[in-house]
Amino acid sequence: MASLPAASCEASSGQCAQEPQDTKPLKACCACPETKKVRDACIIEKGEEGCRDLIEAHKECMRALGFKI
Repeated sequence: MASLPAASCEASSGQCAQEPQDTKPLKACCACPETKKVRDACIIEKGEEGCRDLIEAHKECMRALGFKI
């Protein structure tokens, strides 16, 4: 898992709040929200086959943050 600035996610709202770097590592649920949002919307509308480029863009963003995907 990544050891970058931490974020906490509130399950009810899906919002992430940045915490000081001295705390927990970044959670996958909070990483790359901009690519995750468009990827998820595309998958709902078109299915995975129609969104391969957005799926790959999200994976690249996650890898850049240190996640092993």
